[in-house]
Amino acid sequence: MTPIRVVVADDQELVRAGFGMILDAQPDIEVVAEAADGAEAVEAVRVHGPDVLLLDVRMPVMDGLEAARRVCAEFPSTKVIMLTTFDVDDYVFDALYAGASGFLLKDVRRDDLAHGVRMVASGEALLAPSVTRRLIGEFAARRPGAPERAVRPPSRLLEQLTGREQETLRLIARGLSNAEIAAELVVSEHTVKTHVSNVLSKLGLRDRVHAVVFAYEAGAVVAGEG
Repeated sequence: MTPIRVVVADDQELVRAGFGMILDAQPDIEVVAEAADGAEAVEAVRVHGPDVLLLDVRMPVMDGLEAARRVCAEFPSTKVIMLTTFDVDDYVFDALYAGASGFLLKDVRRDDLAHGVRMVASGEALLAPSVTRRLIGEFAARRPGAPERAVRPPSRLLEQLTGREQETLRLIARGLSNAEIAAELVVSEHTVKTHVSNVLSKLGLRDRVHAVVFAYEAGAVVAGEG
């Protein structure tokens, strides 16, 4: 089995070392590089081509947001997990639009850290428990001065999806896993994976996190429903 290759970027040496040790101890994860600032993080991704980049939001030289923008634009196969010390942080939400695939609080438990890396590497959404679906929905629908990427997409984009794919998108936006979606739609998990793949492909989305944002922006779901 090919291990999940990870770069850890944080300006605090103890944090980098701690996360690196936890992840390297996993049989299916390999830390291929560490970085002390955003510029080093981008260069590490360029050199090592990791599957996942763990990226602190606030760093010197180049902050995590700019590093995330560059990595997501130049190396779309690398999934970015933003690290933050805040439950609710505008930087975190800006990271959604930069292309980040998930968020973790720095006080994450070691088992949850490894699980989070696996989730993002496999294309699942990753949100710290305190970053709720309702909050993301309200942010996507109402946030003043949101970047251009956050402009509400025309509803015609949803028309590209079949009825079942639209149902799948709404259930993704409610935070359901593939297994839960399968139970809701009374289909197999394999069928759900196909629906999810079709949704992402047809809408040009990186992963499930961005499917959630798109669903709120397109009006497929309403903030706070479900």
